[in-house]
Amino acid sequence: MKKVVFFVLIFSMFIFSGCTKLYNSNEVSLSDVDTVLSYESGVVEDVKNVIIKDDGSGAVIGAYTGTVFGSMIGKGNGNILSTLLGGLTGAFVGYELDKANAQELFIKLDNGKRIVVISKGVNIHKGDRVRLIKKGSKIVRVEKM
Repeated sequence: MKKVVFFVLIFSMFIFSGCTKLYNSNEVSLSDVDTVLSYESGVVEDVKNVIIKDDGSGAVIGAYTGTVFGSMIGKGNGNILSTLLGGLTGAFVGYELDKANAQELFIKLDNGKRIVVISKGVNIHKGDRVRLIKKGSKIVRVEKM
């Protein structure tokens, strides 16, 4: 029974890892509610697809979880091997889950200034007019106009 639970969890982690690459650009942070935000607009001059790296937390959590579940399988040397493989698999899956697809946007603002913004979860192309929602000097999100 323990083997079945372990393999179901590992399989689920791989299946749901594909779901983490999708983002909704209409999401807003709770800290932005009831806050005065500003915006600037401009035209995208170039786009480069990038991947935002994991800060390490996903790999650590995945390794811990995989080790715990791996330790439930086998006896003796088989248990040691399953614990090790569970930890390594969990670390890999956790690292992959924490990656995010993003775009590096080269934007010419309406005031003539050129800036570069890295934004995740958007599908913007060269030539698109965009609005940059800002909180002070920090860009909260980028939207197509």
